[in-house]
Amino acid sequence: MPGCMKTSDPEPTDNKKFVIGFSQVGSESDWRIANTKSMTETFSNDPEYEFVMENARQKQENQFASVRRFILDGVDLILIAPTVEEGWQTVLQEVHDAGIPVIIMDRSVAVWDNNLYLTNIGSNFLGQGKKAADWLAKETSDDEQVNILHLQGTIGATAQIMRTKALEDAVKEHSNWVISSQLYGDFTEAKAYEVMTDYLKENSDIDVLYSENDNMTFGAMRAFDEAGITYGKGGRVKIITFDATKEALQYCMDGKVDLCVECNPLFGPQIKELIQQYRNGEQIPKQVYVDEQVFESKDLDRDFIDKREY
Repeated sequence: MPGCMKTSDPEPTDNKKFVIGFSQVGSESDWRIANTKSMTETFSNDPEYEFVMENARQKQENQFASVRRFILDGVDLILIAPTVEEGWQTVLQEVHDAGIPVIIMDRSVAVWDNNLYLTNIGSNFLGQGKKAADWLAKETSDDEQVNILHLQGTIGATAQIMRTKALEDAVKEHSNWVISSQLYGDFTEAKAYEVMTDYLKENSDIDVLYSENDNMTFGAMRAFDEAGITYGKGGRVKIITFDATKEALQYCMDGKVDLCVECNPLFGPQIKELIQQYRNGEQIPKQVYVDEQVFESKDLDRDFIDKREY
């Protein structure tokens, strides 16, 4: 009987797609939208990969649920852009126990064992903040007080922690710098506009706005306009903003924003390269930074901004 039974050949394993489960923070900013686009375009058009993304809507519990679904689905690799750094030990241990590799992207996680993930790829947020502080030191005088209004992003996110640290460290080094207030803008334009509007009703002694992302900056600019406070080149308030999206660069070229510190969201291709190295059995670095720079009005022209991808 066995000799008479027809058996089918097994399907070749090299035709099997490599499945990636991606837990994205949300869609809270222009930066995040560009980051999502870079990721989806990188993997969705490649027949070798199946790319499954879930939007956490800026809630960590949604990310935990997504990651656990990815484990149950048996994906080949999990990508996580974490909402905040803390709280990841348990779920990452679950992924590790399931034998699924993890790449942390954009922000970081605070876990006691960094063997729970392959690598962390993203921006040098502390370096970004230091670049901003160095620029401000050159633009201000040592013999006058500099009142800095600090607009913070999502508390506990790596970008917020490190950009805040850079500013606070710089203030300690400059006796004439004062952080007049730290307002919570949650990386969104609407929240920043709300808190800035309330703040400006009773406070207007601002020399510098240090805003931890472009969307919050846009909300702050609208609040400044309504309060009759000028900003940018020739204005009362110098504006430092992080991300360097196309809209922010346009404002910078126009003289409405003084400094744009780049936070590059387009690292889909770089992540793909890291995954390929992992699949080839190659050693990959534990921390990978993307290339970034800073921009003033003099650094920009129409052609550069028009070619900007985000």
